[in-house]
Amino acid sequence: MIQPLYFEGYMLRLLTVEDTEPYFQMVERNRKRLEDFFTGTVSRTQTREEATRFVAEIVQKSVDRLYFPFLLIDTEHQAFAGFFDWKNIDWHIPKTETGFYMDEQYAGKGIATKALACLTDYGLNEMGFQKIFLRTHPSNLPAQKMAEKCGFEKEGIIRKDYKTTAGELVDLVYYGKLQ
Repeated sequence: MIQPLYFEGYMLRLLTVEDTEPYFQMVERNRKRLEDFFTGTVSRTQTREEATRFVAEIVQKSVDRLYFPFLLIDTEHQAFAGFFDWKNIDWHIPKTETGFYMDEQYAGKGIATKALACLTDYGLNEMGFQKIFLRTHPSNLPAQKMAEKCGFEKEGIIRKDYKTTAGELVDLVYYGKLQ
C-alpha cells in the first residue's frame, strides 16, 4: 500500500472513491485548461454520474497495480491542489509514465515541481521503478522546466504521438529519469 507523502504543507495520496465529488469539482474548475491533453479525464467526467464511474474504475486499477492516481492536497486548507498519476506501467521493465495537472489557483507557484520530485523519488526508491518518464507538448515550457528541475533528461521528440480532444495529432517531448 502506498502511504501518503508529505512536503511543505502538502500531501500526495492515492485517490479514493470518497474523493469523487471534490475531484469532480476540481476537474470542472479546470476543464477548459485540461481539454486538449487530458482527454480521458475530460471525456469521462462530463457529469457527476460519469465521474463516479470513472473514479471507481481508476481506484480499482490502483488496487490492481495497473495505474496509480494521486491527489495533491493543500493540508492547511484541506483543498485539492492538483492531480498526479503513474500510468502506462510496465512492471517487466519496470517503468511508468507520470502525468499531472494543477488546479489553476495553485499553478505557477513551484508546488507542482516539489510534488513531482517527491513522487518521482518515491517511485524510484520505494516502488522499484527503474525509469519514470513524462511527455509534454513542445509549447509547454513550464512542464519542461519542471521536469529538468526534477532531474529528468530530455530524451527526444516523438512525432505525431498524441491525439488531442479536437482530433489533432501532435508531437510530444519525452523526458526520462532513471533509478
